[in-house]
Amino acid sequence: MKPLVTRLFTLLTFLAVEVGVLLLVFLSNMVAFFYLTRVVFVERSMVLDQAAFAQLDALRAALPGLTQWVIVVTFFASAPFLVLAAVGIPAVLVWAKRRREAVEVFWAVAGSAILNQLFKTHFHRLRPDTALFPQLGLSFPSGHAMIGMALYGCLAWQLWRHRRHPQLAVALLLWAVLIGLTRIYLHVHYATDVLAGFVAGLSWLVLLRSGLHLWWREQAKVEDSEVVG
Repeated sequence: MKPLVTRLFTLLTFLAVEVGVLLLVFLSNMVAFFYLTRVVFVERSMVLDQAAFAQLDALRAALPGLTQWVIVVTFFASAPFLVLAAVGIPAVLVWAKRRREAVEVFWAVAGSAILNQLFKTHFHRLRPDTALFPQLGLSFPSGHAMIGMALYGCLAWQLWRHRRHPQLAVALLLWAVLIGLTRIYLHVHYATDVLAGFVAGLSWLVLLRSGLHLWWREQAKVEDSEVVG
């Protein structure tokens, strides 16, 4: 009896921590997102954007060969790669009989991509005119930053939730941040675009996780009632 009580207490503690973390992340990211929209569209301040460009321009001048590696890194949140990831990773997870995690990954990418286009259409911020490689589309928030954070954040969350490979979970988050920085380095996005992408991607991830959890819980109740009936 005592081991059972201990296991239940551990489970409840873990769930309470998970809910607390989700709520804190969501609220803090919402505050950050609205602050960034105020800076960009109300105050029209370019201080942060110009400072970020200056720092990364200095890095590019000091390390001329870095650009080719930056292009490689930025590919890992490009549209072709994200389409492949949204299909390939869930397929592998389904094959491994981890269907719920497959659903999470698919909607992390698909949902954040849809939201990103809605945000860009609404805010209609033009891209920097100093881009090293001209890009189509609008600028705020960065799609690479938002969808990349949603994808790699989802994978990191799954690892953390199952307490597997915590170092890899941290590495995935840092990888998402690095991808966002490449967009500033290449001058295809302002720093505020990238920051907004990060917080929007994390916010979507929290909403997705919470929504799917509620959906699966209700589905389980329905299945249990059908069995009893």
